[in-house]
Amino acid sequence: MLILVTGGSRSGKSGYALERAVLGEGPRHFIATAQALDDEMARRIEAHKSARPAGWELTEEPFDVTRALAAALGACRTVVVDCVTIWMSNLLLRDAGFGEAEAARHAEELAAACARTPAATVIVVTNEVGSGIVPDNELARRFRDCAGRANQVIGRAADEVQLLVSGVSLRIKPTKGEGFHG
Repeated sequence: MLILVTGGSRSGKSGYALERAVLGEGPRHFIATAQALDDEMARRIEAHKSARPAGWELTEEPFDVTRALAAALGACRTVVVDCVTIWMSNLLLRDAGFGEAEAARHAEELAAACARTPAATVIVVTNEVGSGIVPDNELARRFRDCAGRANQVIGRAADEVQLLVSGVSLRIKPTKGEGFHG
């Protein structure tokens, strides 16, 4: 099962993903895409680490997330990937030619890795980047476009999509007619 958890910054996405993962079967694995490129980000990473329950496997992988996911799925039943937007940012900053087509390809590969292990639960965290203004510079617009494209691909492939707003989750997929009978 592939679950996409999306929402704005500081909306509670990571906490929600951890809560859902704790309900899943063990063993559990966390794939972190962030890099400690400055002191402030290092503090954020440490805060995220301390929020995770003990006993989880951890892979820190800023670029080859699909490979890390495939490896984790070989040994774990529940995997959290946090987060797609940082992953896309890492790829964009590493390769000046990175664009929407590459973002879509990476997202398709991630979704395919989930589909190959249907008994596992993969919870993917991302930021909703399309609700704000159009950025004023080319790099920021490319980031928004790449992250938005990856989110679309993963969202369409996901069995479930949860939108977090102010710490409250709203199921946006499946909806009535798409397999949800609630």
